[in-house]
Order: sequence, then structure tokens, then C-alpha cells
Amino acid sequence: MRKVLTIILLSGGLAFSQIPSLEVKVGEGNLVDSIRLLIFLTVLSLVPSILIMFTSFTRIVVVLSLLRQAIGTPQVPPNQIVIALSLFLTFFIMKPTIDKINSEALEPYIKKEISDKEFFKRVELYAKEFMLKHTRKETIEAFLSVAKIPKKSIKEPKDIPLRVLIPAFMVSELKTAFEIVFLLYIPFLIVDLVVASILISMGIIMIPPQLISLPFKIMLFVLANGWELIILSLVRSYQ
Repeated sequence: MRKVLTIILLSGGLAFSQIPSLEVKVGEGNLVDSIRLLIFLTVLSLVPSILIMFTSFTRIVVVLSLLRQAIGTPQVPPNQIVIALSLFLTFFIMKPTIDKINSEALEPYIKKEISDKEFFKRVELYAKEFMLKHTRKETIEAFLSVAKIPKKSIKEPKDIPLRVLIPAFMVSELKTAFEIVFLLYIPFLIVDLVVASILISMGIIMIPPQLISLPFKIMLFVLANGWELIILSLVRSYQ
């Protein structure tokens, strides 16, 4: 339950950090309770989108979805299983970041040792640390150029605004996912080509090659312990 609360507050910190200023404050950096509730409810409605934007979910779900196409079973495993597996793998990969936010931001905030403003700053900082590790430098430079932000103004990586870092991170994740899928497609494509060549040489042209190659691709994938290899590779790609 605490991890779920941490993720929700993480989302709230990232969403609030995009607000340039908020004048409804009490004390030093603390928000009115009604504003806190409003932000909390808003974040709850945006959690799915925030999960996609700030975590490893995008890369995992793209790889697992296209893997089904490579094997030749576009509906198996079902979408529900792919999404559930991607979600739990995301929590597994994001655990160090979540733990850091929990110990350095959430717990001091609950104990009222830090203000709302400081809490949001820490959440944003730790989220940026994760995204910067897995975002290509050339992609960041491209978005900085589009946003017309001079590189000289970025003294440290953490100074990159989220409006630049978020799309750069998502594009990097998609590129990496498609690179992984390309490598996964090759062995299955070879099986399809071999089966098609054998059928043509035997003069059998009425049977679709995919119908014959599918059992061989599934057997190859199972014997190679494919699911474990792919999932472990996805996890290690973030380490």
C-alpha cells in the first residue's frame, strides 16, 4: 500500500512541478488542504498517462506486444496478460527509484519535516535521475533545439526541464524497444524462410508457410526458455 501511495505522490510531484507558480499557499511552501486534495484527485485521473511517461512501462509493453507478432500469435498471450506482466515488471524495475522517493521524500513529508514545495522538488529530482540514465543524449539535444533552449543554460543534467526530458525519454524508450524487437524477429524470420523454401521445393504452394512454421517457432521459443530470457534482458537493460 505504501508503494502505491509513493507512486501516486510521485505522480503528483511530477504533475505539480510543471505548474510555473501557485499563489494559494500557507506558510513557507505549503499548500492549503483543499489544494492538496484537488491535486491528489487530479493525479489519480492521470496515473495511467503518468505511468507511461515516467517509467519503464513503454519499453516493456512494446517489446512484449511485438514479440507476439514475431512468434505468429498476435492474440496470445492476451492483452490483459501483457499489460499485467508489463505493470509488475515496471514496479520491479522502478523499485530503487520508488524506495529512494519513499525514504527521502515521502517519509519526511508525512512526518512534516519538509514542506510541500520541497517534497515536489525531491520527487522531480529522483524521477529525472531515472529518466536521464535511459535517455539518449542526442535525443535530448534534438528536443532542446526544438524547444529553443540554449545548451549553455543547462549547467547540469537535472536542469533539463521536464517538458523536454519527457518526450526525449519516451522517444528513447521506443527506439530501444524497436531495436530489441528487431533482434527478436531474426530467428523467427529464419524459421519462416526455411519452412517456405522447403514447401516450395516440394511443390506445396497451397499451404501457407506460417501454418507449418508456427509449431516450430513455438518449440524453438520454449526450448530456448524465451520468456525468461526476454524478461531478464528487459530488466538488465535498466541496470
